[in-house]
Amino acid sequence: MYRCVAQSVEAFVQQLAVAYISRGYWFYVTGHVPDRKNPAIIDGKLVQRYCVAASKWQRARRKRAGVANLQYLRYGRFFVLLATHGTQDFFEEEPVRDIREDPVCFHGYSIGCGKGTDGHWHASVRIHAEEYKSLKAFFLEQATHRSVEELVQEFQRVRFAPFARVRRQMLNILRAVNRARKAAALDPIPVSALRLRRRPVAVFSRWPIPIRDDEANGNLE
Repeated sequence: MYRCVAQSVEAFVQQLAVAYISRGYWFYVTGHVPDRKNPAIIDGKLVQRYCVAASKWQRARRKRAGVANLQYLRYGRFFVLLATHGTQDFFEEEPVRDIREDPVCFHGYSIGCGKGTDGHWHASVRIHAEEYKSLKAFFLEQATHRSVEELVQEFQRVRFAPFARVRRQMLNILRAVNRARKAAALDPIPVSALRLRRRPVAVFSRWPIPIRDDEANGNLE
């Protein structure tokens, strides 16, 4: 049974970045299930249309034959459909984007793919630029007006999971706050205020809800 509904925002981001993008699923479309539609029915139609629910052996055969493999993931009413290199109707029927050039924006995250110093492509998760600017502005505004304890609490309320690039962004904010506090002769905020270790989360429900054949048939609207 193909599982595609993430249990949380962090679970969605983790699955997208770690399980899909890092394995070459770079071409994608995103969408939003209309309020009047049942998300499970849309799931079934997309999974069936593009033969997403394939075994690892089928995926291996497709790869050798030059046929693209696909994955589908949804949280709430937001979904993303991804493909690897290869031939597939997906590329003819959908407005496909390349995640290496155009990251997915989701709940304040920017989820993309960049080339590392080793010359290979790696998944990249960071706080979206606009969200990061707002977050930094908030902390700098509070930097010299709040106590150490109050600022520690504010840092611990930050909702973004500490993926590698997110950690760097939060450390940059902390350094900027401490520079402002040093200039005002105030005690610094300790690094321990930040959540720097990320533990993998369960992505899917233990008991996925099956999609009936009669729900999966029909036109996608």
